[in-house]
Amino acid sequence: MAQGTPTPTESAPSQEAALTKGELKAMRDFKMLDFNGDGKLSRTEVKLFPRLSAAFDDADTNHDNYVSYEEVREFAAKYRTERDRQKAAQAAQPPIQEAPVAPLKAE
Repeated sequence: MAQGTPTPTESAPSQEAALTKGELKAMRDFKMLDFNGDGKLSRTEVKLFPRLSAAFDDADTNHDNYVSYEEVREFAAKYRTERDRQKAAQAAQPPIQEAPVAPLKAE
């Protein structure tokens, strides 16, 4: 693992206080999936999670066939940015108004 890249087990208490609930959950999930404790996730470790498995290549930015915690964090930030952009675009669209329906006349 690259030097200077903290793994979930190396985070200091002061760092954890600055993390969001989502980041803390991601850290716990990463530790849970890292079955062999090597600080990175292999394709085998994530294969039971289809969403993670499908995103593996996008998250593996250095193409070493492992996803480090830092790569997971970067991928999550990229995903959140894209999701927020899509939500903002949807919110900016005017609501679709239905045409008024004329009442039926009895014959």
